[in-house]
Amino acid sequence: MTQGTRSAGPAAPARHAVVVGGGLAGVTTALALADAGVRVTLLEGRPRLGGLAFSFRRGDLTVDNGQHVYLRCCTAYRWFLDRIEGAALAPLQDRLDVPVLDLARPEGRRLGRLRRDALPAPLHLGRSLASYPHLSLAERARVGRAALALKGLDLTDPALDTQDFGSWLAAHGQSARAVEALWDLVGVATLNAVASDASLALAAMVFKTGLLSDPGAADIGWARVPLGDLHDRLARKALDSAGVRTELRTRVTSVSRTGDGQWSVQVPGETLEADAVVLAVPQREAHDLLPAGALDAPERLLEIGTAPILNVHVVYDRRVLGRPFFTALGSPVQWVFDRTDASGLREGQYLAVSQSAAQDEIDEPVAVLRERYLPELERLLPLARGAAVRDFFITRERTATFAPTPGVGSLRPGARTKASGLCLAGAWTATGWPATMESAVRSGVSAADAVLGALGRPRPQALFEFEEAA
Repeated sequence: MTQGTRSAGPAAPARHAVVVGGGLAGVTTALALADAGVRVTLLEGRPRLGGLAFSFRRGDLTVDNGQHVYLRCCTAYRWFLDRIEGAALAPLQDRLDVPVLDLARPEGRRLGRLRRDALPAPLHLGRSLASYPHLSLAERARVGRAALALKGLDLTDPALDTQDFGSWLAAHGQSARAVEALWDLVGVATLNAVASDASLALAAMVFKTGLLSDPGAADIGWARVPLGDLHDRLARKALDSAGVRTELRTRVTSVSRTGDGQWSVQVPGETLEADAVVLAVPQREAHDLLPAGALDAPERLLEIGTAPILNVHVVYDRRVLGRPFFTALGSPVQWVFDRTDASGLREGQYLAVSQSAAQDEIDEPVAVLRERYLPELERLLPLARGAAVRDFFITRERTATFAPTPGVGSLRPGARTKASGLCLAGAWTATGWPATMESAVRSGVSAADAVLGALGRPRPQALFEFEEAA
């Protein structure tokens, strides 16, 4: 494997860093280091970049493995989109607007909306909450009081990580209906866990940052093109332009320290020497690659659980949904997105149903899921009742995210290890965020910062502007 060089300046050649893993965390790390003048080699075992946010072909369709969204408060992921010149392909809503259909209500009266006004937080949600039809007047009042209590929590308090969000909600007067119709509506999609299974620290971070800070923080953005166009094609173009050497289908078998203090990265048939290494891979893979002594208790990485996401894909012979997305109550269906244009479908409509916290369904046969979800979509969408289903298929991510359980915060390591020049990246590291695209990008920037510190390189101010924006 021939390695090129990239000058750091007139005085000396650039230092060399190897980034293991080509998901969002690894790509971010590689771009950030290259932008700082470090020579970078990025190694990815798959035949593509993007990690678990990717696309594939199914006949004439280009299909995302699952629906991914981000919020306006996701300043790191927005920086990433700008860096790869993809922001225009994943625009944000002008203003938060979430249609919520409740099957328990009569047809014609099922629609409620969670919308914001142009008022300062938390008043920006006041009118929407006051008119939200899926909660009683008393429940809405108690939601307001709980939101104020949540806003007052100190996110730096380690005790929050030991509590579960569901118990906190119950202690603050939230009914089971309020949890279903509001708190879990947001929380399951962002945390990949129901309130009773989620760390209060992570839940409070999501709601304080997304809904109780800046009025526009929760405006939703999503890719209007296949994810592969962003996280693989445009990311690869940006890496190439930055001078990063990218090797796909290249799995790292070991990482070790050499006698002269350098790092040795072993791939089949080759050894790469580096001044620094970043392991931007899932926690179990990182555990297996960590050299002895890099972490005080590496076995704690194996205690970070995982949570699945199930995705149901349905192609109809006609349009059955007139809005870009909606979420549902009183149904196993969670969030439904129209992916027709993004997939390249020319006739009919393609809907993607995203099912988070899918532990009970992740291994169900396709036939069982078809019998469950097609009737539910017909109940939710009257136009689907006369439509023919041209295609029905399932994608499963059994380890889609780390499980945001109480206590997980104490298990998540930072970017730096005890071995100088060896760093960690991934949404599962200690970013303060749940396992989102935002967390992955933040971890990559933190890892790049740690590497630059280990190499004695200056920290480019422009790279970290998003932290101030947050």
